[in-house]
Amino acid sequence: MIKLTGVAASPGIAIGEVLLLEEELSYDKVKVEDIAEEKDRLKEALLASKEQLIAIKKKVEEEMGSDKAEIFQAHLMVLDDPELTSAIENKLEAEAINVEAALEEAIEGFASMFANMDDDYMKERASDIRDVGDRILRNLLGVEAQSLAQLEREVILIADDLTPSDTAQVDKEQVLGFATKIGGRTSHTAIMARSLGIPAVVGAKEILEAVETGTTVIVDGIAGVVIVDPTEEQLTEYQQKLADYQKRQEKLAELKDLPAETEDGHRVELAANIGTPADVTSALENGAEGIGLYRSEFLYMDRDSLPTEEEQFEAYKEVAERIDGPTVIRTLDIGGDKELPYLDLPDEMNPFLGYRAIRISLERVDIFKTQLRAILRASKYGQVKIMYPMISSLEELQAANQILAEVKEDLTKEGVEFNSELEVGMMIEVPAAAMIADLLAKEVDFFSIGTNDLIQYTTATDRMNEQVADLYQPFHPAVLRLIKRVVEAAHKHDSWVGMCGEMAGDRRLAPFLVGIGLDEFSMSAVSIAEVKEVIRSLTLQQAEEVVDQVLALSTAKQIEDLLAKY
Repeated sequence: MIKLTGVAASPGIAIGEVLLLEEELSYDKVKVEDIAEEKDRLKEALLASKEQLIAIKKKVEEEMGSDKAEIFQAHLMVLDDPELTSAIENKLEAEAINVEAALEEAIEGFASMFANMDDDYMKERASDIRDVGDRILRNLLGVEAQSLAQLEREVILIADDLTPSDTAQVDKEQVLGFATKIGGRTSHTAIMARSLGIPAVVGAKEILEAVETGTTVIVDGIAGVVIVDPTEEQLTEYQQKLADYQKRQEKLAELKDLPAETEDGHRVELAANIGTPADVTSALENGAEGIGLYRSEFLYMDRDSLPTEEEQFEAYKEVAERIDGPTVIRTLDIGGDKELPYLDLPDEMNPFLGYRAIRISLERVDIFKTQLRAILRASKYGQVKIMYPMISSLEELQAANQILAEVKEDLTKEGVEFNSELEVGMMIEVPAAAMIADLLAKEVDFFSIGTNDLIQYTTATDRMNEQVADLYQPFHPAVLRLIKRVVEAAHKHDSWVGMCGEMAGDRRLAPFLVGIGLDEFSMSAVSIAEVKEVIRSLTLQQAEEVVDQVLALSTAKQIEDLLAKY
């Protein structure tokens, strides 16, 4: 028996035999004389790859919906990117090497750029680029990929990584679970596994050495554990856990259409965080009452120029029309760990403390006004709200509101319809903002607490740095006291308060957050039922008593242990 630990990527438990995917493509890097012939080979491979991706995209649209097919639209964009083609051809000409070698070097250069970013989402996009490169290489070598569409028996897939192409074609009836050596919660392996409802553990670093095809394994996508060659006792234990998990999912599904309301009638709103219009489907399926954070920056990424006003308007409008509730659109939050190559942002020693988010918008007013115009136009089609990221002073907030007022005036003069009464809010991510929340509340309709950055800045901890990961503490007394201070300041000025960081989706924190008066919780859609269950199981008085107990404790560990009991 071997027990391996990884990242819990998709909840559930799978017990079965391994199908190990470990095929490697090999070729010799050689010098060539006929560069034109190599370029022709490249064109043929690109064309074949495009035809294959279009076919896969169509299949996914028919079987899983258009939102999941967007992954392959992104792959087609990579394939059509002239920068990629130019990079390959430049290497061909400069080094006179065969196209396979030029392709691998160019792909790895692009992928490494993404892999070295701090943002988890952007880091995982490196696997998309490598997947496209792998497809082109197969077509150059004339090697077919192993088909996962028609498996003859139930299996658990084990691989270094599963590409989107792999996961999109899996036989859902036969694949019980996934486990991979690399990847994180935002990798496409994880995203697709959650979409398919298949248990998955990623980042299990020693998995390939521990198994072979036919090995019996247990994949625990709840705890992030893979057990290789389990004992009889472990098999019995996990068979019972699997039965219990299935019963629990049935119970949670019953909460979908019920309100997030305490036993004594105190109501809060549970919303979802999204990155693209495609994410609305999952939000609705999981009972979201609205969109508490629409990360608009994803409209600006994976492209070579700024999105137009019309492109943005259509995306915002689609979400607003599909959601029977509020849609909170965060204005461009770029910089720090999220780069836009075409903006040529400066290199910085401390990018999280530098030129990012609202600081860019206030300097690049042309970009800011285009986005505000699109959001305002979309406000005609639903309960759209605007939210500014990373405000740290009253001056920044007033400057942003002044630009918004100018855009409203322009649209009015042009006769363009919009909701002139739409709510305007800001994120509380910086301790400075939390400390002057009473002043800021006079200028906005709402706050949304971005706990991911608030924890990072409050504890002076780089949340991407493994060496100090234990210092990044959501349960830190200072963090919880700042959050309470923000809620009190907002309510004093009749503003409502939401939370869109990871803390909002942590069921352990739900009693405390309800108790301090948080009005809205926005989270990953899959967390909604879990948090709703906790809220519906307590009274407001009980939640307020939890707050008193928490504030009497001195350490994060004490607080975490207390809240875990609930």
